[in-house]
Amino acid sequence: MKIIALTDIHAKTGIFRQLAHVMKDADLVLLCGDITHFGREKELSSIITQLKQYNNNILGITGNCDYPEAGNYLVKEGISLDQTVKTIGNYRFFGIGGSLPCPGKTPNEYSEEEYEALLNDVTFEDDIPLILVSHQPPFGVRNDEVTPGYHVGSHSIRKFIEMHKPVVCFTGHIHEGIAIDHVLSTAIINPGPAGAGNYAFVEMEGPEIKQAGIVNLFK
Repeated sequence: MKIIALTDIHAKTGIFRQLAHVMKDADLVLLCGDITHFGREKELSSIITQLKQYNNNILGITGNCDYPEAGNYLVKEGISLDQTVKTIGNYRFFGIGGSLPCPGKTPNEYSEEEYEALLNDVTFEDDIPLILVSHQPPFGVRNDEVTPGYHVGSHSIRKFIEMHKPVVCFTGHIHEGIAIDHVLSTAIINPGPAGAGNYAFVEMEGPEIKQAGIVNLFK
């Protein structure tokens, strides 16, 4: 399975044509939150419609800059991963949207305690390889650094990763945290804002990552 991950689009859809060849070649396009820029259902509907010109196989979550109505649209379209488990082929996908509280309040935020409660309710009944999509990065990796050594990730999400050991966690939110890092054996991938030409790719072969990388179209 070849996966393309986009995060922090922030309604900058002009980049889609330049990403067209990448998305058309993917088995699945994952949207890791902040699809709109403080948008609701109408805005998100327009963005998803544009993306479907290039690939109909889309799953995603909302970020802190997407209103809850935007998440309702993803649910209605059957493409939401937020607090939802979906099995595609030989892989299981699970997502958690929103973010921890931000310096300026945004419409889709959770406390650490709320994240912990939501994640504690999740159970998996078999050994299918897990792929996690989380707008908020886990704590203590390069992906959650706003400045060197200053981490703003979630302890609850990190605990979930340590417990369930997904093969990969696609994340975003921290625009500066462009990196591939690890929590134990889990690859943590923050491609950086798609609106600036960034995307991540992962090729899966069975339970292993065959190839992974982050690309900026302008470098």
